[in-house]
Amino acid sequence: MLATRAADASCALVYVNQVGGQDELVFDGSSLVFDASGGLVARARQFVDEVVTVDLDVQPVFRKRLLDPRGRAHATPLRVVDVTRSGPTAAGPGRSVDAPRAGLDPPLGADAATDDASIAPLLEPDAEVYGALVLGTRDYVEKNGFTDVVIGLSGGIDSSIVAAIATDALGPERVHGVAMPSRYSSGHSETDAARLAANLGIEVRTVAIEPGHAALLDMLAPSFEGREADLTEENLQSRIRGVLLMALSNKFGWLVLTTGNKSEMAVGYSTLYGDTAGGFAPIKDVLKTRVYDLCEWRNSEAGTDLIPRGVLDKPPSAELRPDQRDADSLPPYDELDAVLRPYIERDSTAADLLAAGFDPALVHRVTRLVDLAEYKRRQTPPGVRITAKAFGKDRRLPITNGYRG
Repeated sequence: MLATRAADASCALVYVNQVGGQDELVFDGSSLVFDASGGLVARARQFVDEVVTVDLDVQPVFRKRLLDPRGRAHATPLRVVDVTRSGPTAAGPGRSVDAPRAGLDPPLGADAATDDASIAPLLEPDAEVYGALVLGTRDYVEKNGFTDVVIGLSGGIDSSIVAAIATDALGPERVHGVAMPSRYSSGHSETDAARLAANLGIEVRTVAIEPGHAALLDMLAPSFEGREADLTEENLQSRIRGVLLMALSNKFGWLVLTTGNKSEMAVGYSTLYGDTAGGFAPIKDVLKTRVYDLCEWRNSEAGTDLIPRGVLDKPPSAELRPDQRDADSLPPYDELDAVLRPYIERDSTAADLLAAGFDPALVHRVTRLVDLAEYKRRQTPPGVRITAKAFGKDRRLPITNGYRG
C-alpha cells in the first residue's frame, strides 16, 4: 500500500511507527522509507528505538504527474508490492544511504538497493512473537510504576516461558519465582523449577501449600460431609497459590504475572481466583503449541537448554490430583489448537469447521467449551496481543445467552 501511494504521487514517502507496549497492543517500530518509484529505501529494526538517516534526491515531479498514464482508463494495473522480504544484516542507528532514487527504475515494489544495509531484515516468526511479548511485558511493568514481578514456578512449560520473557524484559534481579509444591507435586517438577531459576539467574523461594490446603479441608469438612472429593478440592490448591502470590505482591509491590496460555483460556482450563489471579498475562494470546515453539526458539538463541529439556519433554499437567495429565480433560493440544485457530481467530463457525473436515465430536466439544468459558475470560488480566484476534476487546460474546452452537 505504501509503495503504491509513493509511486502514484511520484514522491518519497516516510512511514513512521512508534515502539512500545500499550496494554495489549505492541507497536513494533520497523518504520519505512520509499522512494518516488515505490522502491523500499530503508526499514528500521523491529522493537528497537532508533534514528535512521536517509538521503534522497528529491526532484520536481509536477510534469511527470501530469503525463503519468497510470490513472487513465486503460492503464496497466500496478503490481503487488512485497515489502516483507528480509534484507541483509542491518547497520546501527544513524546509518544512511546516499543515492538518487527519483526515477521509475527499479521496478515498483522492489527494494531500491537489495544490498543496502539501511534495510533492516524482518525477524522470523518466533523471534518476532517473542520480541513482542518481551516489549509488551516490559512496558506494562515499567509504565505502570512497578519495579519487580513475581511468578509462580510450577516446573511446567507455561511458567517457564513466562519467567524467560520476564527475565529478558526486566533483568534477572527484578524477577522473583515462587515454587508452591503440594501433596501432588512431582519431584521432577520441583527440580525443573529450580533448574530453570538457576539458568535464568532469578531468585526462587519455596512456599509449600500443604499446611494451608490441609487447614482449608478441615475447615470445610463439616460442609462437605458425605460428598466425594472432586474438582472443588483440586481448585482449592490453585486458589491457595493465588492468595500467596497476591500476598507477596501486596507486601513487596511486585506485579504478579499469570502463566495461562490462549488454549487454556479458550476452553476454561483454569481456576478463577487461582491461576488466573494476577496483574498481567504475557502469554494470554499464545496457543499451547506455539508456547513449545517459543521455548525451542529461546533455547536455540541461548545455545543451551535455558528452559530445561525435562520441562519440554514431560506431559503437561496441573498436578492437582494423583497422576493428572492435561490430556485427561482436554483433547491433545495439537488437535485442540487446530480447531481453536479458525474458531477464534478467523470467526469460523462450527458448520465451517465440519465442512473443512474436522471430527464432529471434536468440533462440538471444543466450541462448546469455548462458549461456556466466556465468563472466566472476562475476569482475567490483560496480556500481549500477537494474533489477528485475541480475547478481550477483539473477541467478546454475551455471557448470558441461550444460543449453543
